[in-house]
Amino acid sequence: MDKKYIYIHEKIKNDILSGNYKPGEKVPSENEFCKIYSTSRGTVRRALDMLSEEGLINSVHGKGSFVLENNQIAFSFGKLESFAEVSSINRNEFITSVPLFEEVIIDSALHEKTCLAEGKKAYKLYRTRSLNNENIILDINYFLKDNVLNLTKEIAKKSIYKYIEEDLNTKIGFAKRIIKIEPAKSIDKKSLNMTTYDFVVVVKNYVYLNDGTQFEYTESRHHPERFEFLDFARRR
Repeated sequence: MDKKYIYIHEKIKNDILSGNYKPGEKVPSENEFCKIYSTSRGTVRRALDMLSEEGLINSVHGKGSFVLENNQIAFSFGKLESFAEVSSINRNEFITSVPLFEEVIIDSALHEKTCLAEGKKAYKLYRTRSLNNENIILDINYFLKDNVLNLTKEIAKKSIYKYIEEDLNTKIGFAKRIIKIEPAKSIDKKSLNMTTYDFVVVVKNYVYLNDGTQFEYTESRHHPERFEFLDFARRR
């Protein structure tokens, strides 16, 4: 399969994020990109469609594609992306620490909470994400041990999804998500350095492999002052 559209997508995205194309500026036309990259319009169009889906450009019929403002730390809820991938897209240098890494059995109470198969062994992790020396996200993760073999604390500091897909050669399929505002717990106030807020934004993820097997439950607990949750909607 021709993957040139991925290369073109990455090149244009890097130009946008590095400021070579400014917000409001029109990027080259499809024909111009075809000449720049010596490729077909279909390939260029596919790359531009990806940029549009990421909220980086907006295509106006008859006028061209224009760069959108992109200064938020954006989590896309229409895609299943790892934290490392989101950080890379937003050009943020987060530091991940893992204050808790242990093995548990999914009992009836945990099954009720996570929907993971009862009786299975799982890794339980706490991961804090810090930016500019401030903790702004607490991830509470459960991964079934059978599906994420030999997971380590060092892997958890980097990218568990990358490990699953590249090292274990396992395909991650899809996720169901719930976004809620919840009262802050003692662990939130301790982990997220919260002093003035009594609530957190909680994103619950029920994640499945390509074959429909649920292997992960994650609660991402966010400092309410630090993140905006965005989606990019286009009227058809």
